[in-house]
Amino acid sequence: MLSKIPIEIDKVDEKDIENEVLRAAIIAELDAINLYEQMAAMVKNEKIKAILRDVADEEKTHVGEFLTLLLKIDEKQAEELEKGKKEVEEILGGE
Repeated sequence: MLSKIPIEIDKVDEKDIENEVLRAAIIAELDAINLYEQMAAMVKNEKIKAILRDVADEEKTHVGEFLTLLLKIDEKQAEELEKGKKEVEEILGGE
């Protein structure tokens, strides 16, 4: 994604703006996590590697923050996330 919002905000219904903005923020954070982790895997300097991994971890916290907000304002998203969790638990059993 690299700094490009994947939706045309001006075409989103006003009642859905907050949900779409939060989803775009989650996408951006996931993109950043992938970028930092890939760069960490490429560098040999352990100090740089450690900083990149630390920053990636901070981005993971941001994902949690945005997802928590999204689940508070989008009941359907929360329901579907819970369904997905249950499906995985059924497939994996007690793992």
